[in-house]
Amino acid sequence: MRKTTKYLTGIGALALTAIALVAADHIDAPSSRGTTADVADFFAFEPTEGSDNTVFIVDLQSDVLPELAYGNFDEDILTEINIDLDGDLVEDQVIQTIARDGRMYFFGPAAPSTTGLSSQILTDAPLGNVEISGSAAIVETTSDGVSLFAGPRQDPFFFDFFQFNAVISPAVDSAPGGFFAPEEASDAFDGANTLSIAIEIPNSMLGTPTATNALGLNVYKTWVTTNKKQ
Repeated sequence: MRKTTKYLTGIGALALTAIALVAADHIDAPSSRGTTADVADFFAFEPTEGSDNTVFIVDLQSDVLPELAYGNFDEDILTEINIDLDGDLVEDQVIQTIARDGRMYFFGPAAPSTTGLSSQILTDAPLGNVEISGSAAIVETTSDGVSLFAGPRQDPFFFDFFQFNAVISPAVDSAPGGFFAPEEASDAFDGANTLSIAIEIPNSMLGTPTATNALGLNVYKTWVTTNKKQ
């Protein structure tokens, strides 16, 4: 039986067409910023060229500094990777994750009981679970060949935040030279972490992709949402 607890979709949501595309969306609206409802990055790609697997990585809550406590996933937040298989931009398969007592639990991939703004945990489709990592990475691989990870990781976002502020400042001569060259820029996110959820899964468990990207490759249309318990 499916768990009947309902989750309302949070503000953190990113969309992209899978395979080697990247999105970044640090610091969402005030209701989600600073929490693991805030989606910072979403990656979907083949681990190697021609692989029969797909890797999904969701980064939550940017600016988690190394000296802060690890593993602070909110147990009232359900993260959902949505996969559209027929091109209508409605999820046909979902992979869900939720933290409980120091572990991250994964469910799916399976058809959701509801689509859109509300979700239910697919307790009848358990995928596996993994201990939430601290300073050392812990990866679990299931009997189906699915690899799972959850824990802090270096923020992949490179952004010279201070020079950006200088460039957009209305003050005269605040940044006369504009943006710095890459070798001169300072990464404001260096040393900061995000809280990452990663899964590598065989494509046979996801279904057949029906979309085609700019390179002519068959890809999944996929996006991620965070949902808060009501």
